[in-house]
Amino acid sequence: MPAEYLFAPPDVPAVAVTGESRLFPVRRIFCVGRNYAAHAAEMGVEADREAPFYFTKSAHAICPTGATIPYPAGTRDCHHEMELVVALGRGGAELAEAEAMALVFGYACGIDLTRRDLQAVAKDRRRPRDLGKDFDNAAVIAPITPAARFGVIGEQRIWLDRNGARVQEARLSDMIWPVPAIIAHLSRFYRLAAGDLIYTGTPAGVGPVGPGGALEGGIDGLAPVRLQIAPAG
Repeated sequence: MPAEYLFAPPDVPAVAVTGESRLFPVRRIFCVGRNYAAHAAEMGVEADREAPFYFTKSAHAICPTGATIPYPAGTRDCHHEMELVVALGRGGAELAEAEAMALVFGYACGIDLTRRDLQAVAKDRRRPRDLGKDFDNAAVIAPITPAARFGVIGEQRIWLDRNGARVQEARLSDMIWPVPAIIAHLSRFYRLAAGDLIYTGTPAGVGPVGPGGALEGGIDGLAPVRLQIAPAG
């Protein structure tokens, strides 16, 4: 007998796939912190090269490219963070780096929105940072490009324009922890599964985007990501 619910269950968050009518259902969102040395420096810390660290976002934080969203609630300092997103099509645990890339379905451009003021308060008070990172529309994403079409991760440019001016630019090769290392390390702590997304960290140049602001980011070989913040009032 099928289960009955007190109210209709929420829709499954999903992301478009280039050249495909079917959608990629999102299970979980993992995010890597301080994966570019220059970004760690601009945040006033030294990059940890011993092991990556993570935070998570709810799957319902997914926001499709091209959306116009209200300025995030509860903050006066919302920041953009341009990132390569890895989409997993298979699962596994306790993986070696040599096994990790077999899990990858594809890649996408993403923007991690951050309520920086709330993050800073939580950091100062040694409290969880969920309010700063996990909120409505905080995981912006473009359509996923299958891995075979994208090729090998290397010297591809990653960049972001805010209101038409270039503010972030680097190479994917600048990541401290490359994708195979991230997947293998993460698999020690979670049984990874199809539908998981990994936001792999942001280059230097993060900063505030205000009401009426426009963001556009790209990675060579991937569909660009765009976001508009609605004007105040």
